[in-house]
Amino acid sequence: IDHIDRKHCRVVYQGVEGAYAHEATLQYFGKDANAFHVPTWRDCMEAIKEGVADYAVFPIENSSAGEVNDIYDLLEEYDNYIVGEQILKINHALLGLPGTSLDEIRTVYSHPQALMQCSIFLNDNGLKQISVENTAVAAKKIIEDQDIHQAAVASRTAGKLYGLKVLAASINHNRNNTTRFLILAKEQVYRKEAEKISICFELPHKSGALYNMLGNFIYNGVNMRMIESRPILGRNWEYRFFVDIEGNLSDPSIQNALKSVSEEAANMRILGNY
Repeated sequence: IDHIDRKHCRVVYQGVEGAYAHEATLQYFGKDANAFHVPTWRDCMEAIKEGVADYAVFPIENSSAGEVNDIYDLLEEYDNYIVGEQILKINHALLGLPGTSLDEIRTVYSHPQALMQCSIFLNDNGLKQISVENTAVAAKKIIEDQDIHQAAVASRTAGKLYGLKVLAASINHNRNNTTRFLILAKEQVYRKEAEKISICFELPHKSGALYNMLGNFIYNGVNMRMIESRPILGRNWEYRFFVDIEGNLSDPSIQNALKSVSEEAANMRILGNY
């Protein structure tokens, strides 16, 4: 398939309206996207597996806080495919009730990663920090509690959605804070101009196993962009590796490399070419 029909599809994301996954959804599928949200990432996987949604949007890594491990485990567990990605610039704002000011704030609510990414600002202002499940839930809490001493760390979009005032903009200390989101579907959708391939495979715990495996990319002149490892449940010291490489499945050097990998590794799977 050459493209994703972004207009006529149902999209699922984890969290609530105004969360960063919601923002990534709107950026990728357009502001009129037919999107709905579910409580957990597993629910997202189930929604596309059962056909309730055509696509799901998942965060996979953040430039400040690293990878999202649970997602890797779900990628392996479900037979869904990566069909695209969206890089979202994360800009956290401090949001309070209309009519309040920064000096009235005592307690701040947000997702633990967001609190961490804004810790310098929050600590400098002597604010007590309390973790909640995500940034938009924090924004919702502020409007519901109607307490002038409370604020949330969330996106400006969440602030608009819940009718909150921006008390301080861009409070994350890393100005290049970005999160990479994956777009998943039940069917394999390969775009002709796709330039990145994600695969996963398992290796035995023996000397040189990974070195030999990566040799297949080197010999075929394939550039590797990322590698992550996850322990295999119930099998001590055995690991599953997730690798992103540059290229297209129609490329002979890619085909050679992947053929060699599949011969040497256990359970090699192509997760997507996008």
